Amino acid sequence: MKNPRPPLSAVSRRDFVKWAAVAGAPLLLPRRLFGAPAKEYIPLMNPAATPAAVNLFHFLQDIEGEYTLSGQHNFCGKGSAFTEQLQAMIGKTPVVWGSDFSFTIKGDDAMRFQHAGPANLPTIDVDRVKKLFAEMKKKGQTGPPPPDAWPKLEFLDLSIDQARALMIAEAKARHAKGQIITLMWHGGFPTDGNPCRGESVWAEGHLPTDAQWAELVTDGTPLNEAWQRSVDEVAGSLRELRDANIPVLWRPYHEMNGEWFWWGHKKGPQGFLRLWAMMYERFTRVHQLNHLIWVWDANAPRDVTGDRHIPYEDCFPGAEWVDVLASDIYRNDYKPSHYEQLLELGRGKPVALGEVGELPLPEILQQQPRWTWFMSWGWILFLANEPDRIKQVYNSPRVLTLDRVTVDRDGRYSVRP
Repeated sequence: MKNPRPPLSAVSRRDFVKWAAVAGAPLLLPRRLFGAPAKEYIPLMNPAATPAAVNLFHFLQDIEGEYTLSGQHNFCGKGSAFTEQLQAMIGKTPVVWGSDFSFTIKGDDAMRFQHAGPANLPTIDVDRVKKLFAEMKKKGQTGPPPPDAWPKLEFLDLSIDQARALMIAEAKARHAKGQIITLMWHGGFPTDGNPCRGESVWAEGHLPTDAQWAELVTDGTPLNEAWQRSVDEVAGSLRELRDANIPVLWRPYHEMNGEWFWWGHKKGPQGFLRLWAMMYERFTRVHQLNHLIWVWDANAPRDVTGDRHIPYEDCFPGAEWVDVLASDIYRNDYKPSHYEQLLELGRGKPVALGEVGELPLPEILQQQPRWTWFMSWGWILFLANEPDRIKQVYNSPRVLTLDRVTVDRDGRYSVRP
């Protein structure tokens, strides 16, 4: 019987070929062995997935087309600052709690990268940022603010290990409240370590050369071994959540079809597809991180001058190699094509809004009903959305907040009647 997964890498296929015994379309599994009605589910791509991960993945399929989970990103080591600000504004709590394994930054231009939440930078005053952008708009200015417009540069006395420990502790606390955890990683180039300059993550204009990339994805090379060390550090933190039986919507190497992150804009089987397979293999085979739901999260291929990107499909590993397909949408760019292309690629897999600036209005969610969650990014929620828009979205019957979701003792999620 032919194995349904494409050979992203010889190594990963050799290790995982025995796991995939089904050819053709994704296998559908019954929701319950006993009782009726039974529902059929698309399985997670990891056949050793924990029951907690399976239950969460089933819940995404249960709500798909009817509801969308609300979500909010919080910066690494900063607790739930933005979730709490949102809750104070609207009196409701988003279901999905997001954060980042992040990096620590150095350099005089560090504030240019504050929007991504480097762990050793303080949170900035959102009202000041709103005022700054309003003044730029009046003057007809576009692009990032000038360096002197940001608050005075200040580095926190916080290491990346300390910040990640705080983040993991907060994730545990939030999960105990019933929230769903999603994590990602703004990681620097493997040899740069922490702290690093912002350009180690945002490598636009100096992406890895073909020779560097070949070394990265070749087992046993110095660069490949540096990559292994960096991902093993993240795996150690994720293991804490596995041991606490906490499933994670894991969306590594996001916006890979853009040309701004060092892992971006790499086509072909030895490009991003190989990097994705390398992480999957290391996290599942070496570290047994079977609580992860793998979220492939691209950038919406928006039509913005100077915003270089390649189509979804040029970086897509195949529906057999992902659990959820997501898109990051900013500038209110909810084109039907961004949504429809994901559905076509996913062949029935759930889709989500991995990051958003402007929240999707109820009419967007009505027109694009299969988005299973959205997650607004950090303080950009308050910069890109007026309070009335935030309340309109969170008060929509389609949008689920924490008070409308319950989880039983066996870890099965459901919507409160």
